[in-house]
Amino acid sequence: MIKATTLIFCFLLCLTSNAQIGGLTNFEFLRLPVSARATGLGGIIVSIQDEDPSLALNNPAVVDSANHRLLSFNHNFNFAGVSNGTFTYAHNLGYQDLTGVFGIQYINYGSFALTDDIGNVQGEFSARETAINFGASKQMNERIRLGVLARFISSSLESYNASGIAADLGLYYSKPNSSSSIGIVLKNVGLQLSQFNTEEKGLPLDLQIGYSNRLQHLPFRFTIVGQRLDQWTIRFDDPDRQEVDILGETNEKSALSKNIDNAFRHLIFNGEFLFGKNETLKIRFAYNHLLRQELSVSNFRSLSGFSMGFGIKIKRFSLDYGVGNYHLVGGTNHLGIRIDLASFGKKI
Repeated sequence: MIKATTLIFCFLLCLTSNAQIGGLTNFEFLRLPVSARATGLGGIIVSIQDEDPSLALNNPAVVDSANHRLLSFNHNFNFAGVSNGTFTYAHNLGYQDLTGVFGIQYINYGSFALTDDIGNVQGEFSARETAINFGASKQMNERIRLGVLARFISSSLESYNASGIAADLGLYYSKPNSSSSIGIVLKNVGLQLSQFNTEEKGLPLDLQIGYSNRLQHLPFRFTIVGQRLDQWTIRFDDPDRQEVDILGETNEKSALSKNIDNAFRHLIFNGEFLFGKNETLKIRFAYNHLLRQELSVSNFRSLSGFSMGFGIKIKRFSLDYGVGNYHLVGGTNHLGIRIDLASFGKKI
């Protein structure tokens, strides 16, 4: 097993940090789900290893020789014309069991009206952000695989620009012939090269730990992911959500209930049914408590925080679809396609 000191260090790191999370970093688009599969599984996948190169954008340690010459495209249709997506390609380097990966993450916020100080429209401007990723992974022993993914980030908002460099440091642990696995990744370790203004903001640092287990007598794999473990307090006390009794007095939640709620905001629960001899059909669902609490509307029932999707493999191609429910108005539709370039020219 992973050394206990490592887990203790991660736990102490969580307890010693108490920052809030909203609006404190630049390049927040790096937190968005990188694939339709990730959307269907709650937004983050760090402890699953299979033939899917886009997983390297979550944890660079999971990409291996099984991903050789696999190409992945994903595009997410967000609200109000905003869209984001990824492109990922993996290649076995043929040297010391190194597998390389190249990827692009992007988000386009659409067009906006350009006005003067008194509101007269002068034209239009656009806003977009991009990250270019290069990475590699290596098998260290029969149980542990390590990976690193470096990225150059650029952001353009009208005439304002910002840039930065960052890296994801990942570990994947699994015993041979085991049905369970653990993934650990420290995301977006880096710095800004230029910024929009004089106010210094950091990158969206995120320590994530995941545990996955495929059941022995059922074609089902469940996963528990811990997110934003580099900071403990990620709960915001919204005054608009205070409960008022029939006498008009506010009922404050106890410190225990607040701590429990805060703890669950760090967790994502998901499951994936794997049907067929070669897992040709996958049905996915997930619950993200952080999204549930942040995006639900008071006094209205919604599916905020819940997501679902499916994947189907057809010879050289794999198609994925994920829907993330964020608001009463509906969810986002995430589409993905994977192509096995190595299979072309081979008889299937």
